[in-house]
Amino acid sequence: MSDDIRVLIADDQSMVRQGFTVLLNAEPGIRVVGQAVDGAEAIAQAAELRPDVVLMDIRMPGTGGIEATRVLTSPADSTVRVLVLTTFDLDEYVYEALRAGAAGFLLKDASAEELAQAVRIVARGDALLAPNVTKRLIAEFSRLSPVTPRPPLRDRVGGLTERETEVLTLIAHGLSNAEIASRLVVAEQTVKTYVGRILAKLSLRDRTQAAVHAYETGLVRPGGR
Repeated sequence: MSDDIRVLIADDQSMVRQGFTVLLNAEPGIRVVGQAVDGAEAIAQAAELRPDVVLMDIRMPGTGGIEATRVLTSPADSTVRVLVLTTFDLDEYVYEALRAGAAGFLLKDASAEELAQAVRIVARGDALLAPNVTKRLIAEFSRLSPVTPRPPLRDRVGGLTERETEVLTLIAHGLSNAEIASRLVVAEQTVKTYVGRILAKLSLRDRTQAAVHAYETGLVRPGGR
């Protein structure tokens, strides 16, 4: 059907591509429209097939998943969402993939239910950034970022209000909209409004980029609040 979520699977392992194709095609509202063996083919097929979501392996020969993700998500009018596939949640490349524009990541041993849920989450514009993923992200920032004086707050928040800055900080710590609403004692819809304003003011695509921005600008420090 025309309103199905269109998925492209990019992985150099045939078994992974075939397995995910079978699992996703069995899900209502999801249709696999293509398969790619590397990043270059993923870029070419995405241009032709215009998928909503690309399941992207990180480590592939030739053009890898990180570069392909950067190419697919960099255009200002890009609507494709990239969900990175990895074998280990400690994969050092996950951090770079998120910076490159990935909406989140998924372990290759995910169940059919987890896989379908992940595709639906990123297809609707949300980010798959669970608290355990955020912890890995924080650990990478802690390892890679030198300890330097932070710039003035106004230079780090890009015109955000005090409440929007507070919401951005909570996003960076991995809280969901419901958890943020509970913490701030406001309606979840109010939090969604704040998140939308934050993304618009900072010219960011999603919550993943918002979390990355919060750490890269020093608004939030690893281990700090």
